[in-house]
Amino acid sequence: MLSFVMLQAAAGQNAGLMNILMIVAIIAVFYFFMIRPQQKKAKKLREFREGIQEGQKVVTAGGIYGKVKKVKDTTFVVEIAPNVSITIDKGSVFESPADAQQDAQNQQTQK
Repeated sequence: MLSFVMLQAAAGQNAGLMNILMIVAIIAVFYFFMIRPQQKKAKKLREFREGIQEGQKVVTAGGIYGKVKKVKDTTFVVEIAPNVSITIDKGSVFESPADAQQDAQNQQTQK
């Protein structure tokens, strides 16, 4: 009887360890499949915004296409039509889809 109780206690300890290992495995899966790719995407966008130069085509968060005319500390002056410029925050600028597609094609031809 005593050995049966000891076996049950040992099995209970192993079950607790297995539960902890499963939780760690689930956290690792979430990190590598959800969190890490999102961090990479955010880093790429941040690097793009920091590297914007005058004359580059961009799209605002509101969907307005234009060309960067002036780069300031926290804003850009974007020309959206001849002689029509707007000032927008750096956080609301994205790469023009046409430029992104051209960059992707250039990378493929370099390989």
